[in-house]
Amino acid sequence: RMEGQGSYTLPTGTEYRGALRDGMFDGEGELLFPNGGRYRAVWHRGVPTQGKYTFADGLEYKDKKWHYCDGYDRRFYTEICSGLKPAGISQVTNLDPPKEIPEGCYDCGDGFYNPETRVIVDYKLRFLRNADDDEHEWIIRTCRKAWHETIEQKPKP
Repeated sequence: RMEGQGSYTLPTGTEYRGALRDGMFDGEGELLFPNGGRYRAVWHRGVPTQGKYTFADGLEYKDKKWHYCDGYDRRFYTEICSGLKPAGISQVTNLDPPKEIPEGCYDCGDGFYNPETRVIVDYKLRFLRNADDDEHEWIIRTCRKAWHETIEQKPKP
């Protein structure tokens, strides 16, 4: 079994770098996700005992008092860092311009979701996971969906 300092790449493309003991994450280590996010943690027998997730854009997740994109402050992290765009040119995602969503699919934050197959793929169209009923309902209710036609911002006459 793996022992000592090392790295291991999972089939999803997520890479672990850090301490290993008896084939498990044990000690300080981090998971590097294909989307650029990272989770640094202290592990015990494969289970994180404390850790911190940082998104690809540098935003750090806080499990308590998380106010990012909530009902009181709807700004995306890039808007918090760089300021808001002029009136009438709103951002619809943290990425600007946003990813183009395949027809019939939804952008669920870490990839695209096809409600017919219930499969989520990353933005390079590689398999991530199958959605359970709860995730399916959440995505349908809250996420951006591909449009059948191009919508443009047109100035008022």
